[in-house]
Amino acid sequence: MKKTGKAGKRGGYAMIIAVVFFLFFSSLIAFSITAPVVARIKIANDFLLTRQSLFLSEAGVEDMTYRIANGKTYANSETLALGGSTTTISVSSVSGGVQVASSGNVASRIQNMQATLASGGGVGFNYGIQTGNGGFVLNGGSTINGNIYSNASINAVSATINGTAVAADSPALLADQTNDSPATPPSSANFRNAAATQDFAQSFQVSSKSPLNYAQFYIKKTGSPANATVIIAPDNGGSPANQTLSSVTLAASAISTSFGWVQVSFPTSTPLTLIPGATYWLVIQNGSTSGSSYYTIGTNTTYANGAGMTGKYGGSWTALGADGYFRLYTGGIHSYIGGASYDGGLTIGTGGVGDAWAYDVEGTKIDGNLYCIIGSHNTSKTCDTSRGIPPSVSMPFTDANLQSWKDAAVAGGTLGSTTVGSSNATLGPAKINGNLLVNGGGTLTLNGPLWVTGTVTITNGGKVQLPSNYGKNSETIIADGIITISGGGSLGSGAAGSFLFVVSTSRCPNDINCGGSSAINVTGGAGAIAATAQSGNVALSGGAVIDAIVGNSVSAVGGTTVNYNSGLASPSFKSGPSGGYSINSWAQN
Repeated sequence: MKKTGKAGKRGGYAMIIAVVFFLFFSSLIAFSITAPVVARIKIANDFLLTRQSLFLSEAGVEDMTYRIANGKTYANSETLALGGSTTTISVSSVSGGVQVASSGNVASRIQNMQATLASGGGVGFNYGIQTGNGGFVLNGGSTINGNIYSNASINAVSATINGTAVAADSPALLADQTNDSPATPPSSANFRNAAATQDFAQSFQVSSKSPLNYAQFYIKKTGSPANATVIIAPDNGGSPANQTLSSVTLAASAISTSFGWVQVSFPTSTPLTLIPGATYWLVIQNGSTSGSSYYTIGTNTTYANGAGMTGKYGGSWTALGADGYFRLYTGGIHSYIGGASYDGGLTIGTGGVGDAWAYDVEGTKIDGNLYCIIGSHNTSKTCDTSRGIPPSVSMPFTDANLQSWKDAAVAGGTLGSTTVGSSNATLGPAKINGNLLVNGGGTLTLNGPLWVTGTVTITNGGKVQLPSNYGKNSETIIADGIITISGGGSLGSGAAGSFLFVVSTSRCPNDINCGGSSAINVTGGAGAIAATAQSGNVALSGGAVIDAIVGNSVSAVGGTTVNYNSGLASPSFKSGPSGGYSINSWAQN
């Protein structure tokens, strides 16, 4: 056998080393070529996922912006899913509008978008009916063809809502007014002990526009007085008006012979909304007097927003020179959709479309989705709690909007009380110092906004219309008093997309000299109009037909029909404000 020498071995080692170096350098060259390619693929993949996340985030902003601008229902926080990826959308209030933020997440690549929507000087009716903290009462075979958004409960029986119904909770519970210091009152006042001091009253002014919840009094009794009644009354020249806005029983059994805080809760199904700047009275009314069975309330002289009195409700009053110890709480009321009974007399939606959304939904047939926290007696539906409680929404008209129309009216000149009878007339822009009456088959044609400092009555076949040259422009009649449309009175706008807005700034029926009347009363067919009473009630009855309603509260009975027109979301006016939300900013953040 031939042996390999040392030289052969060295040659074999050299070959192995050469192969190793060859493989090393080949690998190095291959890596130097492929590494940038792999890096570029990774960068491209990251870029693609990041762009997908950005587009998903932007889609979330677009979806929520559309919903807000067009009056669709939405929650303050929502999540949208697409192909296993998500974007979380949040809505928050900012000065002059709302802010929409969206955070897209595709494979942990987070991208954020943000937009600010300003309500600006524009106006828009986004719902068939929109109410403030006074809520909505609907019955008697009435039909709403459109959506409803209420900042309080929707009480409805034997009625149909062909759309979505949303009832938001009131603002959080707030001790709006308190007079409770020092803890031991320095003085006190007796009442129910004599005819001149039968009742006690304390005036106040609230700081926020919110529904009344409950009141507390620091009070004691002597002997065995009968139950009393706590009344909220408007002011009448510095003393309580003989008008009950809300009332509740003050049980004598809840009051001891020693001072203590006693609470009374006001009705919350149709709550009373108190208006900032207006004076109200808390009255403790008694039906009889006795020198041995009476009440005593703690007093001081430090409350700045009112005054205490004793006297007789509906009679004369005398200033105490002191203020009663009391606490007044507003807000904190859960929303409700349903009727007084669980008979299912309320129908929401048709053809599988039309949701109900509130804290509590009871006894309702719902064609769409049911979003609630609690609820029962609903036809084949259980609560979907994923949306939480709906947020409150702002009223469409601001004080600046109203002043803009008033200024435009004043620029056209001032008239006294005006009647349009069997003949026709043309008015506007103009301010009427007094009342406006259109009756006897007369027709009033508007050539600009009207501001009426008194009442507006359209009756006995009277008609208000816009001229043909208005095209799609809308116009406004704004009244400081009550507006009544009855007896065949009607309003018309002419071209499609044009509307006649009737606006009352009255607080009726929750004010003095209302006589139980609402701020706007529509009986019978009314035509293409939108009625607004943001501080009062809008009452519809007798087969009234209308395009849209906004009120602090709304009541509809007797076959009322509301036919919402989507053009009301962004109306056009010849003078005054324009319509709709505007987008102030839209950017990645």
